[in-house]
Amino acid sequence: MAPWPLPFAGLAVLFLSLVQTVRSYSDPEGCSGDCFTHDPSLVQRHDGTYFRFSTLDRIGIWTAEDLSGPWNRSGSVLPNGSVIDLPGNKELWAPDVSYYRGAYYLFYAVSTPGSQTSAIGYATSPTLEEGSWTDHGALITSNASTPYNAIDPNVVNGTAADEFFLTWGSYWGDIYQARATVDGSRILTSADERQIAYNPADQHQMEGAFVYRRDGWYYLFISVGDCCHYDPRPPSGHEYRITVCRSPSPGGPFVDRAGVSCTEGGGTTVLASHGDVYAPGGQGVFHDGAYGDVLYYHYLNNTIGVDYSQSQFGWNVIAWDEDGWPVV
Repeated sequence: MAPWPLPFAGLAVLFLSLVQTVRSYSDPEGCSGDCFTHDPSLVQRHDGTYFRFSTLDRIGIWTAEDLSGPWNRSGSVLPNGSVIDLPGNKELWAPDVSYYRGAYYLFYAVSTPGSQTSAIGYATSPTLEEGSWTDHGALITSNASTPYNAIDPNVVNGTAADEFFLTWGSYWGDIYQARATVDGSRILTSADERQIAYNPADQHQMEGAFVYRRDGWYYLFISVGDCCHYDPRPPSGHEYRITVCRSPSPGGPFVDRAGVSCTEGGGTTVLASHGDVYAPGGQGVFHDGAYGDVLYYHYLNNTIGVDYSQSQFGWNVIAWDEDGWPVV
């Protein structure tokens, strides 16, 4: 076949590049049983049991013997709601679970849609089971006079055993962080709050930050775009997607693969809508002994529906490229 003229050859290269980009996103691995989730948090107990926690139902609990399921509902973390006296304390959002020094810490958010009157609280448990959780109340609060919205918490261990960082935020000033101290069954935050990611465009659509440590780098995964109701759907590409920046320090500064600062709207896309997968987000990263590093998230399946109540649990094994960036 005769070669294309240069303009057409250029278009062909662009087309093939776009096709390759679309194909670069793997479909979620399998999920059986009860696969509803939103803003999931995933942890594996010492006996091998997987626990999945989710927004709503006062932080719902699901358990399984494998990441692919079958997942079974196993109650709620705070069946009576939070002790935090704010609107939304009977619903609870965006859990984040970690194990430190003999106890599981579950961080959660109290708020209502579109409100900046919010709080991040936490509860502790020795077992993860329903009925074992002690609610300790609020760590961080926000209102119309603060630069951030106190929801979507995440805690990561820093470079020293006693160094911890609490990350949070949604819209307004986007993503903030402060040092934290774990003291027995309690956690305390410092006053060094600072912005680590910001989208200057549109409505500052960044939230759901999650920091993951690997090989001397700290990876800041963020959910960017419109969430979480899609009737009508936003213009294509404006829905939720997962991006990442990284830094050699847990406190940043974070930049994306192109070197753009995360405080200037930077972020390399890790996972976006493709095929039947729509609006993936609410992510976390988990190291599994069998699978390796796993990206987990919620998404909507076009064949099932895009209502909030139809959010599905998704997960993929991360393939780190030669430059140390995550690929799904």
